[in-house]
Amino acid sequence: MQFTAPQFKDNAARALADPQLQKALTNVEKGFIGKRAAAVAALPEFDALRDKGREIKNHTLAHLDLYLQAYERKVTESGGHVHWAESAEDARRLVLDICQRVGAKTVTKGKSMITEEINLNDFLFEHAIEPVETDLGEYIIQLRGEHPSHIIAPAVHLNKEQVEEDFRRVHTHLDPERDLTAPETLLSEARQVLRKRYFQADVGITGANFLIAETGTSVIVTNEGNGDLTQSLPKVHIVVASIEKLVPTLEDCSQILRLLARSATGQDISVYTTFSTGPRRTEDPDGPEEYHVILLDNGRTAMLGSEFQDMLRCIRCGACMNHCPVYHAVGGHAYGSVYPGPMGAVLTPSLFGVDISGHLPNASTFCGRCESVCPMHIPLPKMMRHWREREFEKHLNPATARYGLGVFAFIAKRPRLYRMATAIGARLLNLIGGSKGRITTLPFASGWTSIRDLPAPEAQTFTQQWAARQKQGA
Repeated sequence: MQFTAPQFKDNAARALADPQLQKALTNVEKGFIGKRAAAVAALPEFDALRDKGREIKNHTLAHLDLYLQAYERKVTESGGHVHWAESAEDARRLVLDICQRVGAKTVTKGKSMITEEINLNDFLFEHAIEPVETDLGEYIIQLRGEHPSHIIAPAVHLNKEQVEEDFRRVHTHLDPERDLTAPETLLSEARQVLRKRYFQADVGITGANFLIAETGTSVIVTNEGNGDLTQSLPKVHIVVASIEKLVPTLEDCSQILRLLARSATGQDISVYTTFSTGPRRTEDPDGPEEYHVILLDNGRTAMLGSEFQDMLRCIRCGACMNHCPVYHAVGGHAYGSVYPGPMGAVLTPSLFGVDISGHLPNASTFCGRCESVCPMHIPLPKMMRHWREREFEKHLNPATARYGLGVFAFIAKRPRLYRMATAIGARLLNLIGGSKGRITTLPFASGWTSIRDLPAPEAQTFTQQWAARQKQGA
């Protein structure tokens, strides 16, 4: 995908002016928040599970090297192959080598954000291999030449009429007079078209929600069953997963699975939870002849031991963006990167550098809702503040912001000067607000006052009012 995170402000402005997008984004609040709340309320031990999930992931990250080795050993024992990819380029090349060795012309793909991260589809097209997305949302945006705007609902920015228009534009072999007004008819048509592609595919590529070190198993969760067909019908199954997807045991995986669906879609558990261990065995009725796992680093080991390590606990449920007021306003494409929302605001600078993605950790109101709903207790606002600190240290902020913070720091370190400055400022702003108590224009604050009024403060600061009340009481 085209990386446009440096243009976040322009992207956001366009998103705010797009009425269709604004209408579609209302589905995020309606479709996720209430369902998650109901699912959590129905599970009294939910918070205890969150604590346990955090412990499991922290333990795994503390011993990640050992669990990775154990996982590789188990995959090999089951007849599979593990490939190590330090970078996105390494991962793409490994996938291509496997596809070319077996003469693949078409590959089917289950939903996978990690293959979006390495830009796999464009790479395969460049080498005459057609990737076919089989998740309904991914299939729709592939028809449009777009990328996911949400990590679990990739087409959440679209409405039904747009999907119908795309199906009529692409599925020209079907009856042009067919009725596609009901969502069920769109689903049926996608199923009809995709089923043929499953049988044409030489290779199936999936991501992994979890990798289990105890058994060498990869786990995917879906609600459509497309992941099962993607990995069981072609003769080769390739799993592309990042290294932090490891969990030690099946029991650990089952505990975190109880958090995943509830946090993501408000379900007790996803419709399909598929465990894959190695290629097809002699007694198996179906399955791939070859099973490959590509383990991707792509900057994640650099996060270990840093103030951003907690981000590696993320299980990609999307709860943080479902509850983020900034995401609700601008949607996922405005972030200009694979991972939108609060988790993307932390992960994107880690993967691509804060020098080109510094706008993202600033795209937050710091309301704290993301951290409060995160099933892994990831302190997202705290890490966004760390990125803002890095941005300031590297002089990546505008000069006015740096000098403004410098002046504030100078005053804030001197209590007497701070009290005097805030008293003068409060009095002055109160006078500007006048009888209406609102300020419509203010130097250095046009970013706020150009679109809304600024409420005028009281004429006295809290310290002054407190001192006055104490004096009256005495």
